[in-house]
Amino acid sequence: MSFRKRNVGLSGSSRSESTPSSLEKHVQFPGTRPSPVDGRLTTSTGTASLDSLLAGHSALVLGSSVLIEENGTTDYAGALLRFFAAEGLLQGHHVHVVGMPEHWGRELPGAVAQTADKKEKHVENTEKMKIAWRYESLGQFGASTNARERSQPLTASKAQGDDTAPPSFCHTFDLTKRLVHPASSKLDFLQLDFNPALSPFGPVLKQLSNAVSSSAPNTVHRVVIPSLLSPAVYPQNCSQPEYVLQFLHGLRALFAEYPNRMSAMMSLPLSLYPRSSGVVRWIELLNDGVFELSPFPHSADADAPAPRGPSGTTEESPQGLLQVHRLPMLHDRGSGTVPAENDWTFTLSRRKFTIKPFNLPPIDSGTEAQPASAAEQKGKKADVEF
Repeated sequence: MSFRKRNVGLSGSSRSESTPSSLEKHVQFPGTRPSPVDGRLTTSTGTASLDSLLAGHSALVLGSSVLIEENGTTDYAGALLRFFAAEGLLQGHHVHVVGMPEHWGRELPGAVAQTADKKEKHVENTEKMKIAWRYESLGQFGASTNARERSQPLTASKAQGDDTAPPSFCHTFDLTKRLVHPASSKLDFLQLDFNPALSPFGPVLKQLSNAVSSSAPNTVHRVVIPSLLSPAVYPQNCSQPEYVLQFLHGLRALFAEYPNRMSAMMSLPLSLYPRSSGVVRWIELLNDGVFELSPFPHSADADAPAPRGPSGTTEESPQGLLQVHRLPMLHDRGSGTVPAENDWTFTLSRRKFTIKPFNLPPIDSGTEAQPASAAEQKGKKADVEF
C-alpha cells in the first residue's frame, strides 16, 4: 500500500495546452455584424425597413438570396436593387451586376450626409412639449443640460479627435443624387452569352467563381440581378428551365462554398412570368426570401395632399402592397419569426423606401353630420344659459 505525504501539491498535467497562436484568427468582414438570433454574419440591404422584415436577423444573412417580384410596369424593385448595390459599394464590398450595361452603375443613388445641426433640430422638434401652452415657457427637456455641455471646455480626447464615429451599418440614400464611387470600390458588370446553342448564364457563373476564389479572404461579394428573364435584357432562351434553374443551383453552390462572403438580390417581372408558372415556383424555392410588390393604380386621389399624422408631420400615402411569401429561415428550428402581418404597404420617397403594416384609413361618414351637431350643441348651450 503506497502512501503520499500531506501538504504536497499534485504535479501538473503532461498535456500541452493549446496556445492562442495555434487557434485560427477571426476574419473581420467589413460592413457586417452578427445576427441577434443565432450569431450569423449579416449585411444590410440598404433599406432599413426591409432589414427589419428578414426573419428577426435585422439584415440579410450572408450566404442567402432575396427575390423581389413586382406586378405591372413600375420599377420599385429596381430601386431596392440600387439601394442594395450602393450600400455594398459604401461598405467596401465587391458588387457584381448581371446583364446590365455600365451606365446602370452611374445611376446609383447618392448617400445622404446627416449633419449634427439637422440631428439637433430633429431632436428639438420631437422633444417639444405640446400638452399645453404654459408648459412651453418652462423650456424644452434637456435644453439646460445641452447648454451646460456647450459651455464646458472640450476634453483632451475630443480635442484630439479620438472619438471617431463608427461606420454606419445602413445608409440613407437620395434618389435625386448620384453616388460618388469610392476610390477602392469594385463594381463589375457580368455579361450574358447570346449564343442560342449555349447557356446564357455560363460565363456569369464562371466569372463569379473566379472573382470569389481570387479575392481576399475578408472580401464580401454582392450579386445584383435586375429584371431576371426580362426579354429587354436577357436572350430568348434564358427562360428555359435547364438554363435558369441550373444558374440558380450554381449560385447556391457558391453560397455553400463561401457561406460568409456572398449574398444576392434579384428582381422578377410578374407581368411576364406569373407565379402560377412552374419555372417561377422553382425560382422562388431556390431563394431564401421572396417578396411581392403590387403597386396601386394611379388615380386622382394620389394627387391630394398627404394626411397628417398624430405628431403633425405629413405622412405620405402608400404606393402599393408588399406580401411576404418566404423568409430566410436558416436554422433547424426555424430561426427568426414570421411577421404577424400578412399584408404590408410600401412607400418610395426621394430618400427612403418605407414598409409599414397595412391599415385601412378611417371612414369619413360623419363629416356631413358635423354642422348639424354643432348647431344642436349651440342650442343646448343657449337653453342652459340664464
